Amino acid sequence: MEGFNHSRVSEFVLLGLTDSPQLQIFLFVMFSVFYLMTMLGNCLILLTVLSTPHLHSPMYYLLSNLSLIDMCLSSFATPKMIMDFFAQHKTISFEGCISQIFFLHLFTGTEIVLLISMSFDRYIAICKPLHYSSIMSQRVCVGLVATSWTVGFLHTMSQLAFTLYLPFCGPNVVDSFFCDLPLVIQLACIDIYVLGIFMISTSGVIALVSFLLLLTSYITVLVTIKDHSSTGSSKAFSTCTAHFIVVLMFFGPCIFIYVWPFTDFLVDKVLSVFYTIFTPFLNPLVYTLRNQEVKTAVKKKLSNQYLNLGKTTPIYSVQ
Repeated sequence: MEGFNHSRVSEFVLLGLTDSPQLQIFLFVMFSVFYLMTMLGNCLILLTVLSTPHLHSPMYYLLSNLSLIDMCLSSFATPKMIMDFFAQHKTISFEGCISQIFFLHLFTGTEIVLLISMSFDRYIAICKPLHYSSIMSQRVCVGLVATSWTVGFLHTMSQLAFTLYLPFCGPNVVDSFFCDLPLVIQLACIDIYVLGIFMISTSGVIALVSFLLLLTSYITVLVTIKDHSSTGSSKAFSTCTAHFIVVLMFFGPCIFIYVWPFTDFLVDKVLSVFYTIFTPFLNPLVYTLRNQEVKTAVKKKLSNQYLNLGKTTPIYSVQ
C-alpha cells in the first residue's frame, strides 16, 4: 500500500456528457439557464421565508432549508461542468475529485433526511392536527434540520474513509461530468469489487428505504384526507402527485446507480443529471411556488422592490 501511495495520480480526466461540439453548445446553454434559474428561484424562496413573519412556521422553515440544500447540491459540480463544455482537457485534481464525492454525499444524504422530515411534518399536520403545535415545536424543527446535516455528514465520511486510503496509481479517466464513488473506486490499483459493492450498495439501500418511507407517508396522508372531503382529496392528490414525481426523480437515479454499482450503463450519466440539476430546479416550483401563501409573499416582495426602485432619487437631476 505504501508503494502505491508514492505514485498516486494527481488528477482525473472527466469525459463529460458528450464529445459532440454541436451538442456541447446546446447543453451549455440549457444547463446554464437551468443553473441560473435554480439559484435565483431557491434564493428568492429563502429570502422570502426569512423576511416574511407569517411564514415563520415549521413547514416553511423546512422548505427554506430544502432551498438551501438545493442551491448547494446544484453548485458542487454544475458550474465546472458548464465551464468544461469549452475546455480542451476536462481535468480535476485528486483533491477536487475527493471534494466532489464529499459534497455529493453530504448534500444528498442531508436532503434525503430533510424530505423525510417534511413528510413527517405534513403527516402530523393532516393526521394529527390537534397535536401539531405541540409536536412540531421550534425545538423539534431545529432538531430535524440538525439531524439531517448530521446524518449527511456521517454518511459522506463513511464513504470517504473507505475511498481515501485506496491506491490510485494508473487509470485516471472518469466517464462522467463529476467524480462519483462507483466510478472513482473502479480506478483503484487493487481489487475492491466485493468490498466496493458492499460500501456503495449501502447508499442505494438507504435511498430505497427512505423512498419507501416517503411513499408510505404520501399514501397515509391521501387516505386520511379522502375520508374527510372529496374537494380536499382532489387538491391533496394533485399536490402529492407533483411531490411524488420530484421525489421519484431524486430517489430513482440514486437507487438505480447505487444499488447496482459497477455497471457500464451509459444511462448512469443521464440519471446523474436528474438528482444534481433537474431536482434542485423543480423543488422550488413544486414544493413552494405552488403554495398560495408563498406566491402571495413573493409577489408582494417583488412589487415592493419595484416600488422602491421607482422611488429612488436619481444621482443627476436637471436644474
